[in-house]
Amino acid sequence: MSVARFSFLVLALLAAGCGEPPAKLSPLSGDAVVLAFGDSLTFGTGAAEEESYPAQLERLIGRRVVRAGIPGEVTAQALERLPAALDEHAPRLLLLCIGGNDFLRRLGNGQAEANVRAMVKLARTRGVQVMLIGTPEPGLRIAPPQFYAGIAKEFGLPYEEAVMSEVLKDSSLKSDQIHPNARGYRVIAERLAADLRKSGAI
Repeated sequence: MSVARFSFLVLALLAAGCGEPPAKLSPLSGDAVVLAFGDSLTFGTGAAEEESYPAQLERLIGRRVVRAGIPGEVTAQALERLPAALDEHAPRLLLLCIGGNDFLRRLGNGQAEANVRAMVKLARTRGVQVMLIGTPEPGLRIAPPQFYAGIAKEFGLPYEEAVMSEVLKDSSLKSDQIHPNARGYRVIAERLAADLRKSGAI
């Protein structure tokens, strides 16, 4: 074997080893509770309650999904509210989708990042699995800040980065400039159900 070919094979093996395996979740039993926690995107503003993404996800995965979204809530308020929600519902899995109101109010991404990280830590210390859902910043790009991906990598979390941005870029899936309609929430629920299957949760 030539030196050049040997070097190429070594580099190829190193590159293959650099890819991180997809984050996994433990399987959810049939009676497990999933806590969908966040702001108006989780509440389902723009659609009927039964058309919110938690309600549609519940029907797709056959597990109870608690809709714990409060419209207008910022990450600091969500962090204060989370302990009681975990106590009340004793979830096996937390779907965390929060941050949009921090961005709209220009409160600073540093604050949002610190609060999201604190919520992930809190859930994990209580033995609750977490899936992180990126919330896009307003603007031309409509994409989540990079800190979501960083937190997901730091804690080894499944991370749904794209679906909220995809929905909010499509006027046919929106009820207004910042909220999905029933069809948009259906797209979100279907993507999350696929993510949960891919992660091994269902």
